Amino acid sequence: MKAYLIGGLAADERVFRHIRFPDHFETVFLNWLIPEKNESLRSYAIRMSDQMDRTQKFILVGVSFGGMLAVEINKIYPAEKLILVASISDHQHLPGYFRWMHRAGIPKMVPIAMIKKTVMIRRIFTAESDEDKNIIRSMIKAANAEFIRWAIIAALEWDGNSDGGNFIHIHGTSDIVFPIRFTNPSHRINHGGHLMVMERADDINKIIEEVLN
Repeated sequence: MKAYLIGGLAADERVFRHIRFPDHFETVFLNWLIPEKNESLRSYAIRMSDQMDRTQKFILVGVSFGGMLAVEINKIYPAEKLILVASISDHQHLPGYFRWMHRAGIPKMVPIAMIKKTVMIRRIFTAESDEDKNIIRSMIKAANAEFIRWAIIAALEWDGNSDGGNFIHIHGTSDIVFPIRFTNPSHRINHGGHLMVMERADDINKIIEEVLN
């Protein structure tokens, strides 16, 4: 069975480098597309699903922004299992201050270069290995600024939810992007941050093995 992977905002397949699946799964990373003008997250997710073989059973795994896309794909093409990591399953789980920022038009004004620099600087204080820090910096540096701006706005305008489907939600108690108090995960990882897919992969792998076997 195939496991389709969707990374976080502008992240490539390297974000899953430490994640392991049972031997009977073939992993396939869904590549990012160029967004259409004013495209909704739902429309983009449907186009992403064209990279999948929807005639066969599959599972979906989404990290952060990729989890929101996975939720939308799963509504139209239900997966055998939907796994969200450091993400949210419902638009109501977005912190209220994000909505305030969106209403104020801040995402359209803030320089993307400043966002990139902030994430780069944060790597000094995070728990990833030096190799993983360099990979994260490489992905951030390569990320297209217009794609990042579209994705932020599309995420803030998202009005979707999981429809109460069969999904697993793994979340860190120290996630600062999607604070755990605003959501309701099925599995908690103590002190896990937003990029725990790299720094706490062993804990995530244990949960994946448990739910897939």
